[in-house]
Amino acid sequence: MPNAVLSPDELGPTICVGEILVEIVATTVGDGFRAAQPLVGPYPSGAPAIFIDQCGRIGGRAAMIGAVGDDDFGRVNLERLRADGVDVSAVTIDRDYPTGSAFVRYRASGARDFVYNIATSAASRFGWDDAVAAVVGRAGHVHIMGTALTMPSAGAVIAQAVDIIKTRGGTLSVDPNLRKELRVDARIERQFAELVAKADLLLPSGDELERAAGVAGETPALRRLFELGVKEIVLKRGAEGATCFSRDGSRLDAPAFVVDEVDPTGAGDCFGGAYVACRRLGMGVEQALTYAAAAGARNVTVRGPMEGAGTRAELDAFVAATPRR
Repeated sequence: MPNAVLSPDELGPTICVGEILVEIVATTVGDGFRAAQPLVGPYPSGAPAIFIDQCGRIGGRAAMIGAVGDDDFGRVNLERLRADGVDVSAVTIDRDYPTGSAFVRYRASGARDFVYNIATSAASRFGWDDAVAAVVGRAGHVHIMGTALTMPSAGAVIAQAVDIIKTRGGTLSVDPNLRKELRVDARIERQFAELVAKADLLLPSGDELERAAGVAGETPALRRLFELGVKEIVLKRGAEGATCFSRDGSRLDAPAFVVDEVDPTGAGDCFGGAYVACRRLGMGVEQALTYAAAAGARNVTVRGPMEGAGTRAELDAFVAATPRR
């Protein structure tokens, strides 16, 4: 399988643009939030923030573009990202709006109900400025989560950043991640399709593969995406592992690690952060998939969406001690 799908880490950091949130988790199992119940948190969160935290923690150069409030929830996020090696110089601190939030409760089936405050929080209040231009100007890769596209301000920054980074020889990865709780309109669908067509790497889960391709069936969807120009597709299958598909027709299946799941939120984001960082650090598909699967699995063993994000040494220890399916 090809090794040079993504630009090398030496070209510049991987950047992620989007929502930075705190997450509050219900400790009871049930449907939604229509009754009082015990909660734990705040945990640093937001799909782009989880991704970039794992990217930095495993040793890749990393930077975040977004916004937090001038409050303890914002400080929780900034302190975690800095501690894990992420450049936060392009994260705006908004003094008028609070840090975004997500409340999550798990159902007996394992499905999740979220209550978000993104649109009317600091999370959506950032745009192109000198700090953002400086980070984008030295970046070598940009990763886009579908959730970020629901914020018009983020969509505008993403469009400009992708063009600049691709022009300087950088690369783009896309994780569809358009959650059911977030409103998706024609503008978002159009930008999502444009990003998929420009992507070097696609990281879908489940039926997101077919949605990205616009056709039904795994094989037709893969064919269509490669026709659009995608170079590599890593399909996340949860407890069934993951599969990397390449344009040359080759594939590599990676079995999942066997763990006791405590909190699955953030697993796919940690998987993606580890995979992108490892590929940019020059690892082949098999090694990168192993680290990515380990990062996702390790993260579900503790409560909180990025509390289990691992360093390379921690993931090596996890791989050595944990059986695979």
